[in-house]
Amino acid sequence: MTTIAEKVFYEGGPAKGDLYLNLLAGLTLIGLPFTFGALVRALWLRFRITNRRVSVTGGWLGRNQTQVVYSKIKEVRSVPRGLGSWGDMVLILKDGAKIEMRSVPNFRETEKFILEQTENKRSVPSSKDVQGFAA
Repeated sequence: MTTIAEKVFYEGGPAKGDLYLNLLAGLTLIGLPFTFGALVRALWLRFRITNRRVSVTGGWLGRNQTQVVYSKIKEVRSVPRGLGSWGDMVLILKDGAKIEMRSVPNFRETEKFILEQTENKRSVPSSKDVQGFAA
């Protein structure tokens, strides 16, 4: 069995524009919670998207890490933010769980890459898919 090297599509933090926009909103009392959220994301949220998996590290002090392989992803939903410069994505897994990815830079290209990877993983039959066939 040959193993394919893991190639990184994107590794880094959230979009810088999200932080800048929310810092401006923080000048008003109403914008303070959004500013705090953007600061936490800027400090501790990190994405690593490869040809094998999606990893999201976040939470307070970056203590929460979630990884998912593409074969477990059922659906990808996204919403543009910042005039389309960045966006929020939700990966819906086959077991019903959801992974939220906030302020993803270049989210359209990232969404396209993730969808391509999920299609590639679905087209490769697993041992469960081939069980009933006679050789």
